[in-house]
Amino acid sequence: MPGGTLRIMNTQSQSPTDLHRERLALLERMEQQFPEIPPEAILKEDLLRTGIRFDEEALRFCAEFKTKSYFIFSFDMVPISDMEQGENLRAPEEIRFSGGDHRYRPTTVSVRVNPHSPYQGVVRDGRLRLACGERDLGEVELLPVPEYYRRQLESGQPVHEVAPTIEWGYLVYLTVYRKCQYFGFNEECRFCDINENYRQQVKAGRPYRTVKPVEEVLEALSIIAETSSAAKAYTLTGGSITRQLKGQTEADFYAAYAREIEDRFPGRWIGKVVAQALPEDEQKKFRDAGIRIYHPNYEVWDERLFEILCPGKTSYVGRAEWHRRILAARDIFGPENVIPNFVAGIEMSRPHGFTDPAEAVASTAEGLEWFMSQGVSPRFTVWCPEPLSPLVMEREAAGETQGPAPLEYHVGLLRAWRDTHRRHGLPVPPGYGPPGVGNALFSVSSFMDVIEV
Repeated sequence: MPGGTLRIMNTQSQSPTDLHRERLALLERMEQQFPEIPPEAILKEDLLRTGIRFDEEALRFCAEFKTKSYFIFSFDMVPISDMEQGENLRAPEEIRFSGGDHRYRPTTVSVRVNPHSPYQGVVRDGRLRLACGERDLGEVELLPVPEYYRRQLESGQPVHEVAPTIEWGYLVYLTVYRKCQYFGFNEECRFCDINENYRQQVKAGRPYRTVKPVEEVLEALSIIAETSSAAKAYTLTGGSITRQLKGQTEADFYAAYAREIEDRFPGRWIGKVVAQALPEDEQKKFRDAGIRIYHPNYEVWDERLFEILCPGKTSYVGRAEWHRRILAARDIFGPENVIPNFVAGIEMSRPHGFTDPAEAVASTAEGLEWFMSQGVSPRFTVWCPEPLSPLVMEREAAGETQGPAPLEYHVGLLRAWRDTHRRHGLPVPPGYGPPGVGNALFSVSSFMDVIEV
């Protein structure tokens, strides 16, 4: 295929039977090609890269369970304006599938809405199932609405808008700055829809605010602390701050929240921050505020693609300096607590990316080796071609479709990540819950699922 990508929207021209048959054959082929990768992880990666659809009966079934919070990006494959069934308010945040013909072990996966996906949540015999056509892939477990999700703050804001939880309740996700100061064509990361997602959510009526007041964050966390024993960590994050926000630099802005949280709830949760790769004196502000884990995300390894896909990060910091700062953070947080993310699959985005999955995996594996040989374990998120991101909008303007990377790439990457991590004898990345197939909670990629325990 051109660009080595799957063109999801074009599947509408296929008959449903052919689409489902091809997808099941693809899963079988990947299981045969990668017998050392758990089949649960293979299906999970495919669900993440192509999404899930729900019919009306399934959405009604989901009504009493925890729905999508849109905690930072859209992580959907259609905009809200194209969700004819109101899936943005009704689809579950995550599902946990198990059983089925393959006797899958319980596997937690984030829901990415795609009305054209070959995978569907359906109600059969009074139970929610995951299906691909007539093939039953397993029973679906949903997370009940937590008690604190039903509460409101004194301001009237719902707790879940201020402090939603993901990873089956393990992680409190605090996006305290809803936008990003990498603005416009020359600065925005090409795969990111944080600014456009903010706009569509506000238009759809969600009570989004650009900045969450620290007082409301503390009030929400107080309610969570009283009612939830599942939450074990929090992530403090938001868009990049290249200038100032409320008179503060990026480090000062996010560290102020961390300091208040740790002063109010000392040691209650593992504190994590997702921020730019900052100079060492700025990193120390996070550590001194009580943050234990630092995520200076590097997005993509290939030098040429980094400059194309991350123009703002290239011009403000630069790839070499970004990597140097990641390694410098080892002396501040400890190497096991420096966990930069990359967006798995953008290596194959059109028109600049790799066209051969093996070459794309080899490129990313080079980065894994470089970091892991020095004690740093990157983790990754499966790329979702979000319709409001520059990459997708540019392809649409050209009359083309920006599909996800092939499943072969994603499964090959899982093998490369697992083998490199194991070869260097690195510890299980902290702050992500239990590892191993059947146990992992991290829901936006399978890197925790393939760690052998």
